[in-house]
Amino acid sequence: MAQQENQMDRERFSCSICLDPLKDPVTTGCGHSYCKSCINTHWDNGEERGSYSCPQCRQTFTLRPVLEKNTMLADLVEELKKTGLQAAPADHCYAGPEDVACDVCTGRKLKAIKSCLVCLASYCEKHLQPHLQSAPLKKHKLVEPSEKLQENICSRHVEVMKIFCRTDQQCICYLCSMEEHKDHDTVTAAAERTERQRELGLRRQTIQQRVQDTEKDVKLLQQEEEAINGSADKAVEDSEEIFTELIRLLEKRSSDVKQQIRSQQETEVSRVRELQERLEQEITELKRKDHELKQLSDTEDHNQFLHNYPSLSPLSGSTHSSSIRIRPMRIFEDVTAAVSQVRGRLQDILSETETEILQIVSQVDVLLPQPEPETRADFLKYSQEITLDPNTVNRYMLLSEGNRKVTYMSKGQSYSEHPDRFTGSLQVLSRESLTGRCYCEVEMGVIGGVDVAVTYKNISREGGKCPFGLNDQSWSLFCDKESYSFYYNGIMTPVSGPRSSRVGVYLDHSAGVLSFYRVSDTMTLLHRVQTTFTQPLCAGVRVRFGSTAEFCKLK
Repeated sequence: MAQQENQMDRERFSCSICLDPLKDPVTTGCGHSYCKSCINTHWDNGEERGSYSCPQCRQTFTLRPVLEKNTMLADLVEELKKTGLQAAPADHCYAGPEDVACDVCTGRKLKAIKSCLVCLASYCEKHLQPHLQSAPLKKHKLVEPSEKLQENICSRHVEVMKIFCRTDQQCICYLCSMEEHKDHDTVTAAAERTERQRELGLRRQTIQQRVQDTEKDVKLLQQEEEAINGSADKAVEDSEEIFTELIRLLEKRSSDVKQQIRSQQETEVSRVRELQERLEQEITELKRKDHELKQLSDTEDHNQFLHNYPSLSPLSGSTHSSSIRIRPMRIFEDVTAAVSQVRGRLQDILSETETEILQIVSQVDVLLPQPEPETRADFLKYSQEITLDPNTVNRYMLLSEGNRKVTYMSKGQSYSEHPDRFTGSLQVLSRESLTGRCYCEVEMGVIGGVDVAVTYKNISREGGKCPFGLNDQSWSLFCDKESYSFYYNGIMTPVSGPRSSRVGVYLDHSAGVLSFYRVSDTMTLLHRVQTTFTQPLCAGVRVRFGSTAEFCKLK
């Protein structure tokens, strides 16, 4: 409480110019008191205006007032100093290099808390009081402290610029509007501000709406990120479980084969040992017979020999050695060969499925589709080398140029039998699968016409719906000498555009975009498809009588 009273005393007995306790106090005719040096300095600096005013109440004096010392006030100030009156405001109240300073303060200036757009001056809290207390000054426009107040003054006429010239889009003063801007479209600065404020409000609404929309997109992307992470974790978990099951199956099959081999080994060894025992018994019996015969043979008495000879037992049937087949040492090598074949087939399956799985993984794309390229250089960034698959080519088509070119032939070629070969139409597929974003070009020697197509790999190889574009598994652009036509699921769509011997095919698999272009100095869009592709695609061509088609090398 005492501190607040001390602060009030300091404010009551301080000079409103320097804000320090009054030194040699003098009083003006309007009753306000100042340091003698402060008020004289203030009036000295304002003499060119031709009048003198009170810094607080703005009362003007035609003649410079004669200032007399206020003895009573001086004594009070001295007395208050002795009781602890603080001499100056805290340091944080003074204006620094980055602050707007009070225009009224002398000596060390205080921070301004408001600027007046009418007076074109900035005031600290003390010097702002007249604007808050005087009725005429209350009408002035106060704004946050600004160092740019002088920019509101016309440099030519030294007048406040309150008018806006819409013709020249600049602020001007009243005299400017009567002279060089006389015939221009002018309004008050306040009116123009109102109009611009309205436009600003609309722009802010637009921005705020975009912010809301973008925030929604951000939330969707956050949800998508969570979905990606969850789906990826689930896919990894499921894949590990599946591969673990495959490993268990392989281990079980390995155990079964091992058990079967050992069982068969035991059976065969038992048979060999049984036969071996019989043979050993036969050897023993034969040796015994041989010993009897030897004894009989060694008998010297002829009568005894003849008497005993009929009693000899006949020989039993023998196991002839030619009936026993001695097998090579690697008896079970056929089993090893069979297991090796299984390993080979399994390696082929794993290799094929690895490529297919990696292609499917690479197709995962949750972001917004990339803008379609515009220039040929842009398209070539996505170029993919295409070679044709000999296992799919129709017999009446000849492959050449490293399997990139195909030519119609009147005589069938000697290709081997293969389930992937087209028999119902003169067409061929690429070896490569088309995934992600890719681009290729086909050069045509058009006589009977060429179909440039993309298709699922499992398209039918025979029958009436085998040709590209006549089913829901392929999309085909037919090019002849004079025109283009697009085919899908048996529906023909005429395509307009200048003819060219070269057609470009652009695919964004994840975005479901397929585009055909006429390739020349500039890329001309012929036809675009927007759909959803559910499988990897292959490139393909179909030739008519006498035609050729070649996938170009682009790198």
